Amino acid sequence: MRNDPTTVSDPFETLGLDPAQTALYSAILRLHRATRTDLAQAMDGPVEKIARQLDDLVKLGVVDEQSGEYLARHPAAALGRLIAERLDRLAEESRMIDSALGSIRGLIRDYDAGRDYQSGHFTVEMVSGADVLYESVVGIAVQSPPMALLTGIPDERTMTDFARKFADPWIDAQKRDLLTVQAIIPVTTLLLPGVRDMLTRLLETGGKVRTLDRVPSWFMTAGSEVAGLPALWGGNLPDHAYNFYLVRTPIVVGVLRALFNELWGRAVPLPWSRGGDGMVQVLRLAAQGMCDDSIARQLGVSVRTVRARFADAIAQLGAQSRFHAGVEATRRGWLS
Repeated sequence: MRNDPTTVSDPFETLGLDPAQTALYSAILRLHRATRTDLAQAMDGPVEKIARQLDDLVKLGVVDEQSGEYLARHPAAALGRLIAERLDRLAEESRMIDSALGSIRGLIRDYDAGRDYQSGHFTVEMVSGADVLYESVVGIAVQSPPMALLTGIPDERTMTDFARKFADPWIDAQKRDLLTVQAIIPVTTLLLPGVRDMLTRLLETGGKVRTLDRVPSWFMTAGSEVAGLPALWGGNLPDHAYNFYLVRTPIVVGVLRALFNELWGRAVPLPWSRGGDGMVQVLRLAAQGMCDDSIARQLGVSVRTVRARFADAIAQLGAQSRFHAGVEATRRGWLS
């Protein structure tokens, strides 16, 4: 299928360019200015077919037509705009998912009216207070260690409370092999005071953390049978006095775990984890216009190491090139 990333051989197809259009765009870049006839000769194809492809490239905004001549726009601007448009479409898809998830409370009410034949009627417990939240997690973990805790933290205020007041019990529980924490956080929270230190300790004790531009709501799953839902989906915990529902049923846990896994697949690892500092260094120096040799001298490493770090950055960011990695790193806050 065309929309399946595993079947796309040309990375530019995801931006709306098919292989023939990419080849024609490359030819225009080399010729700088060319007529339809010039390009037909360069591509060894009929003028009519080249003309249709040129019209498509003009509509996509990667080529300009001036008095019968075609001039390619700089790849950084042309493809950067297509990347931005693609990201906007992904953001819209995310908003549609968020809207669907907003009805989850109605689904819970519907399910509550029926019966879970494996465990009987499930319970929905209204809980209030931050201390109760974090103590509840540890209490559930003690009953069935090691427990997998998945959580989304949606905003800076909740993250600040978590880092300053409540992270230590979860980190301590990880040290004692009671649970493992896997969290998705907004990229903007990385610059908050105390957050880097807290996340570093979380990682060192076995936790995993990734970042997104936007996390749709606070939620969590504790093991396979307990889920935590906010009193208002899309809200943050402090604004609602840490009121939340503990829902004990596999079906709700399954829905939230599926949501978490979808978000996790889109999220980006922390810039300082697993050699991330080295990746950030080479991306930052490359953004200043330095070549591989200069970056190697600046960092006191080999050119081979510099190139390996670029490769790691491209893989971690899901990028197709160094340029794309720089765009993604900037958008994700790695270079701020």
